Amino acid sequence: MSEFAFELELCAHLERRREDVLARQLGASVAASGGRILDAVCVEPGPEFAERTTITAETIPDGAIAADVGPGRARYWKDAFDGYHPDHARRAIEQACEIGFFERERHKGREYVRQVTRYPDWYGRIVGIENKPDLERPGDLESQLRTDVSLAVVDEVVLATESYVTRAHLNRIPDEVGVWRVHRTDDGIDLEVVREPTSLAVDKPGIEPLEFHPGRTDVEVVSPEEKAGTRRRIAERAYGKGWRTYGFPDCTACNAQKTQNATLPHCEWHDRIVDANAECGPSCPGYESGPALDVDLEAERDRHTSWRSKPAGKRRRQSGLDRFGG
Repeated sequence: MSEFAFELELCAHLERRREDVLARQLGASVAASGGRILDAVCVEPGPEFAERTTITAETIPDGAIAADVGPGRARYWKDAFDGYHPDHARRAIEQACEIGFFERERHKGREYVRQVTRYPDWYGRIVGIENKPDLERPGDLESQLRTDVSLAVVDEVVLATESYVTRAHLNRIPDEVGVWRVHRTDDGIDLEVVREPTSLAVDKPGIEPLEFHPGRTDVEVVSPEEKAGTRRRIAERAYGKGWRTYGFPDCTACNAQKTQNATLPHCEWHDRIVDANAECGPSCPGYESGPALDVDLEAERDRHTSWRSKPAGKRRRQSGLDRFGG
């Protein structure tokens, strides 16, 4: 089985059995942007998760959360984003207004912004999952997991595999990493917990490897505050993105395969789940042009999880209209 198909089926399984917000392919680096991508992430709902579901279905930009903007009196945007690059501030403001987290006013020709509601304490523990169905083809597995443990941005790290897990396999990965073995059944998959993960010190400084050289590794120490900001970005990105980020090819060989609560792209020619963006097209010998399947993955997520695709929102007035006192 491809890692792509393994990842989708694992996410579908976890969605049925956990209340967590699930997402795939999220950046987890602090110092090196894009340096570490987690295959899957489980974000545990926090005490104010229900409040988060009423604000917006989208990812709230981190700049809008971190800026000195609250739900009280509107602030002049440059004062609220003091220390931010103007372009970064403008992007955060525009996106926050578009998704309904900010509203804006104009006074004497100047733009003021405020949050429509206080940002809630909506997420708790975060679990990062590394998917490696075949441990005989590990790639950079060991270094990836050691990075996750030394950086400790997520609370727990788990390796998911279909392989039989030997003592030699366990000895090659950090002791803190949990291990799940995936077994196929008539109803989908079952998980065998080979080893429980150990909680990581997310509230302590972390060590992030940057570059590897013969005989040395360049690293950076990241502060608990920097890690907290990255955790918030991971949680928000997971909320807005989810794990159904795949498409269906414009090929008649593709059909909709129901796997637990999920609809997955299954190719009759390959007889397996396919990644439409990477595998499908005229270069495939089994390709036959036709309309892509009309599958509403957003509605499917709405039906089977606590996430809401069309929340009521908290906006008190239409954002962007210059009809305020001058």
